Amino acid sequence: MGTSAPEFIVGIGGSAGGLVAYTALLHAMPAKMGMAFVVVSHILPTANSQLASILSRHTSMPVMVASTAMPIQRNHVYICPPNADLSIEGLAFKVVSPRVRGNVQIDGFFSSLAEAMEARAIGIIVSGYAADGTEGCKQIKARGGTTFADLAPEVNEMPLSAQAAGAIDFVLPLGKIPQALRRLQRAQRSRP
Repeated sequence: MGTSAPEFIVGIGGSAGGLVAYTALLHAMPAKMGMAFVVVSHILPTANSQLASILSRHTSMPVMVASTAMPIQRNHVYICPPNADLSIEGLAFKVVSPRVRGNVQIDGFFSSLAEAMEARAIGIIVSGYAADGTEGCKQIKARGGTTFADLAPEVNEMPLSAQAAGAIDFVLPLGKIPQALRRLQRAQRSRP
């Protein structure tokens, strides 16, 4: 991988209550992890999202809205655009807008993340209603990646759905997830 390519790509999926979780997670995350972070949030298709601007106040990493053919770089945070399906092809984004189906953007992105990164794919489910993210977490685990759920989300349906399906490896407070990511990174680096 090139020097700007991420060691891992971390997908962060959420919905209702997700903003609090995204800001807490990014605030706790060291800026030089060597990973890329991709936030996929349920946002109304007609919304004028300020998510990138808001999250940029909680991290020193560059935060930008993903666009087609944009290369995925380490130590960057990317936001899925409103009314779009986001996927990975190679180490770049593909954006399809308007989105094809309802609120299943997390499953779609996590599935493409699993295919692109395999054991270097990480999925984090935070706060939200319904079950989006459950199938995507299953795909990440099936390809050797790692999944997390927030221990105390504002809205617990999404994390509980993924846990009930056996699709979550670790349930942790958001502030503890960066340490767990570091452990995964060290373990991956020590492999031959």
